[in-house]
Amino acid sequence: MHLNRVHLNGLRAVESVARCGSLVKAAEELGVSASAVSQQIGRTEAQLGRAIFQRTGTGLAPTAFGAKFCARLTSGFQELGRAVALADEASSKMLVVSVAPAFASRFLVQRLSRFNQRFPELKLRIDASTGLVDLDHSDVDLAIRMGDGKWPGVRAELLLAQEVFPVCAPALAARLKRPADIAQLPVIADESTMISWERWFEAAGLAPYPVLPAGPAFTDPILGIDAAIAGQGVALAWQLLSADALADGRLVAPFGITVASGLGYYLVTSAAERPQRKVREFSGWLAEEVAATMARFGCQPEKAAS
Repeated sequence: MHLNRVHLNGLRAVESVARCGSLVKAAEELGVSASAVSQQIGRTEAQLGRAIFQRTGTGLAPTAFGAKFCARLTSGFQELGRAVALADEASSKMLVVSVAPAFASRFLVQRLSRFNQRFPELKLRIDASTGLVDLDHSDVDLAIRMGDGKWPGVRAELLLAQEVFPVCAPALAARLKRPADIAQLPVIADESTMISWERWFEAAGLAPYPVLPAGPAFTDPILGIDAAIAGQGVALAWQLLSADALADGRLVAPFGITVASGLGYYLVTSAAERPQRKVREFSGWLAEEVAATMARFGCQPEKAAS
């Protein structure tokens, strides 16, 4: 007889009754009514063509065949339970993080070895995407998003409020004595940014701001940072995307004046459930990394207008 001719729910009902000793206890375990369990047993006996239980005045008792059959069923369901436990264990050790490619490549990837050293039992998978993933209907455990933190249906915890400021290669920085001197250099355009040069010049005390010569333009902020490192002009940069290049001297923030963007990087989880331990561990570690990075940040900002 082929296994697919016997319904799994019926086998579960049979095994539960044999192990628990009664229809009522089996029904409680399975979360159904006693009559539903009885019907499942009847269907399974009909599918097998053999009686599994004897109907007595005190309840159901396994037949000789039923005793052997149910012992095998119990062993089989135990194996199935162990198989499911393996899947649960693998899932508990896999952490899926959704993050924008710019943040992943310029900040996160360089620091993951420290995460792996601290939490060797966790396996991290980075889902690099600019889209807003649905945390309630995907395998993503945590998202790192840039914005104002006002997303429906999620819990958002501020990681770092973002500020912007000019950066350039050291050779170009030598030509910048005051903010107005930026107009003498090519200005790298980030076409995806939500912050204008006008706001920064206002914070620096120049209004109206000077006409800026056009430099190369990019739709990806990372390419703009790379162009600045290559000496192709001056760019407006975010702290975390430029922090490592500032720390190792590939970039310079010549004026130390920043302007608040009103945006920030947020740790985002589903509002429908409490974050799992692995999510809390990653979030705590990442907050420490951000704090350590900002502590050695090459540009010590002055207080600027919001």
